Amino acid sequence: MPLVTSTEMFKKAYSGGYAIGAFNVNNMEIIQGITEACREEHAPVILQVSKGARAYAIRTYLVKLVEAAVIECPDIPIVLHLDHGDSFETCKSCIDDGFTSVMIDASSKPFAENIEITKEVVKYAHDHGVVVEAELGTLAGIEDEVNVAADAASYTRPEEVEEFVTKTGCDSLAIAIGTSHGAYKFKPEQCTRNEKGILVPPPLRFDVLEEVSRRLPGFPIVLHGSSSVPQEYVKMINTNGGKMPDAVGIPEEQLRKAAALSVCKINIDSDLRLALTGTIRSFMNEHPEKFDPRDYLKPARANIKEVVRHKLVNVLGCAGKA
Repeated sequence: MPLVTSTEMFKKAYSGGYAIGAFNVNNMEIIQGITEACREEHAPVILQVSKGARAYAIRTYLVKLVEAAVIECPDIPIVLHLDHGDSFETCKSCIDDGFTSVMIDASSKPFAENIEITKEVVKYAHDHGVVVEAELGTLAGIEDEVNVAADAASYTRPEEVEEFVTKTGCDSLAIAIGTSHGAYKFKPEQCTRNEKGILVPPPLRFDVLEEVSRRLPGFPIVLHGSSSVPQEYVKMINTNGGKMPDAVGIPEEQLRKAAALSVCKINIDSDLRLALTGTIRSFMNEHPEKFDPRDYLKPARANIKEVVRHKLVNVLGCAGKA
């Protein structure tokens, strides 16, 4: 099947109590690992590209790699989505390049300005058969060109969501309930430690999610910054020369709870980066004589695939839903 929008995906996810995985892609191996797992688990998927990824890989390459994945995985629905578009021009460029979904992130702007920017994107996108994700509230953390200090983050205000969605016409809404971008989502002083000494972050604000859902019945909600930062890969990186102290993510049981409610799209990026980097660091230490990129990228791709498979089955609940 060709690239699709997320409209039908989200309708099924909302009614079925599961979420679609939105995985960030930067190169061939990441795209292959994600889509091979989705093909084998028969799961729908959103492949999302940030502004930074477009600059890194050159935008044409990424689009063609995703098109190749569509050919290789004809039995699963695939969305090509712009993550954190920062302007109308960026969103328009992606729409013109064949993306089926775009996000306009004007959440750092005043409420009225966020509405006006989002409306402009929605009009152009809908005229071209493309869906739009918008954002209310501001997540902390660092992801590509998104860099928000913890003290600048703000939870979504539920009393604003109805006006925002009505005036903009957006198709889904990213909200801030305590998730955060990157592998360092929380400072140690914000967390407690479990019996193994691992940092445990503060719980997500499900009260905010539930109130947003009450005000927007049936409307798809999105969670950004939802990597769980698997500690086995953090350990693998640190054991093999890396320095990632106190890296901690969102507990998977909280993400599963969110997926069972109104959250239809959960964004995952850092977990794939950790799997890729940890595998390569370990391989290089164990095989210092190797220099062929295929030797270390092949196991890295395999570990990305297993991370994605785990998310599909045990966290998102979307395995078998293609």
